[in-house]
Amino acid sequence: MPVATTAPPRLSLQCEPIGPDTTTLRSLDWDRSRFDIEFGLRNGTTYNAFLVRGERTALIDTSHAKFEATWLPLLEQQIDPATIDHLIVSHTEPDHSGLIGALLDRNPEIEIVASKVAIAYLADQVHRPFRSRAVKSGEELDLGTNPESGVAHRVEFLSAPNLHWPDTIFSFDHGTRILYTCDAFGLHYCGNDVFDVDPGAIAPDFRFYYDCLMGPNARSVLQALKRMDALPEIAMIATGHGPLLREHLRLWIGDYRDWSSQRSAGETYAAVCYVSQYGFCDRLSQAIARGIGKAEAQVQLVDLRASDPQELAALVGEASAVVVPTWPASPDAELQQSIGTLLAALKPKQWVACYDAFGGNDQPIDSVASQLRGLGQKEAFAPLRIRQAPDGNDYQRCEEAGTDLGQLLTKAKTIAAMKAIDADVDKALGRLSGGLYIVTARQHERSSAMVASWVSQASFDPPGLSIAVAKDRAIEALMQVDDRFVLNILREDNYQPLLRHFLKRFPPGADRFAGVPTLEGAAAGGPVLSDALAFLGCRVVQRMETPDHWIIYAAVEEGTVSDTEATTAVHHRKVGNHY
Repeated sequence: MPVATTAPPRLSLQCEPIGPDTTTLRSLDWDRSRFDIEFGLRNGTTYNAFLVRGERTALIDTSHAKFEATWLPLLEQQIDPATIDHLIVSHTEPDHSGLIGALLDRNPEIEIVASKVAIAYLADQVHRPFRSRAVKSGEELDLGTNPESGVAHRVEFLSAPNLHWPDTIFSFDHGTRILYTCDAFGLHYCGNDVFDVDPGAIAPDFRFYYDCLMGPNARSVLQALKRMDALPEIAMIATGHGPLLREHLRLWIGDYRDWSSQRSAGETYAAVCYVSQYGFCDRLSQAIARGIGKAEAQVQLVDLRASDPQELAALVGEASAVVVPTWPASPDAELQQSIGTLLAALKPKQWVACYDAFGGNDQPIDSVASQLRGLGQKEAFAPLRIRQAPDGNDYQRCEEAGTDLGQLLTKAKTIAAMKAIDADVDKALGRLSGGLYIVTARQHERSSAMVASWVSQASFDPPGLSIAVAKDRAIEALMQVDDRFVLNILREDNYQPLLRHFLKRFPPGADRFAGVPTLEGAAAGGPVLSDALAFLGCRVVQRMETPDHWIIYAAVEEGTVSDTEATTAVHHRKVGNHY
């Protein structure tokens, strides 16, 4: 029988059995709208913890600190915290470890079981001594047999670094065949359903979460999947965010395998380095990596603090591009060794770039950039300077810089694909005409725009339209399901100045609307261009993926025409292999 309590603003809890001797404690954060690398949440999120009772008891993860007043009493309804034998820490990000200190207050003798890296991180977080056991792949924690159910709970650990933190482990209970994966296979989706009963409802958020957090680590995902394949048949994946995956398990695992295989195909990739838990390194590196991935280029995140020298040298030396952060001005001996390994592994023909970690005591970015130039590498993009605690615009700038780098890496492949199309088919496709439009969008500090011509009305009731958006467009991140945007329809007699402005290549983070007259507040989704013939305010309803574009279906919510006598500008092409 579920137990639920509620505390404003829209924070609630669920406690429900999910298997023999196994209970989930889910913290439902209904209104959270931003997470991690500053990507938007449309449906809130959850933080999931688990209680497993054998002869001894283990708690797997805790919750966000904002739930302290309600989560701990709920735990106490289930068990006296002083009797919990083990706390398994899947990884140490605060949304899962935020209540470890409070748990230690109630049970100083609890044994924390985690990866070696996670235990080191926790020592800096909780600021007190604690009992611990470092584990790695293949090691086990035997909880013994529950005397009532007769189920033997034997927990096997799988190392899963970079999913999406370097300290992550998975835990597999052989007694219930439940795999606890924390971030991996998760999604930011807040709902009362404990399990994945409606795959259609959660699939867009599942894919969006993968693209933001797991896609940049596709090689690591495939390694984790190999370790999972060696386990007995998995009955359930108990994730750290969103509903637990049981009803459609093969679908979700298959998606991860397919998406990661596609991203890891080929040998060309960019290595985006970061220093874990230093400044804003984690989040900024994720934004750069996501931008590279949008251009269909391969990317690998590399933690300078956690990677061993041999692995670090291989990942950096084999990469086609390397992005590095500013590191502490006085790094510890281990980090200094990693920096030396990084610099020694760089190759003359690689693209390189750097970004501010904004850690408070960084090596100056110009010094790092000069050091890289002195080694003879080509600069992939100008140094990304972060002058304040990063906001949405800074993350957008990092993402766009990553996309520019990704396009450099895929340029040859793009040209080859254009040449591969049959000449007659190419010319015939070019005879498809379309209007000329400027799509604009704004969310908080982030805004963007793009020229579009692949637009068509798609429904009468409700009125709706479809628009094709290339995957590497910056605006794509602002056109997720339920996001709003504006379609500005250009007029035949004055479209060229707007077209020239929005077709030019903008540097990362540049204001697309500088010098362009706009009507602010005229539409909910973004700026309306003063010189447009008409505008339509739209809300994204659905997205369909093609090899290089997203097809966006959007409901039209508002609109008007500025000149009923004018006509729409039309785009005629000669070939179909580019715009």
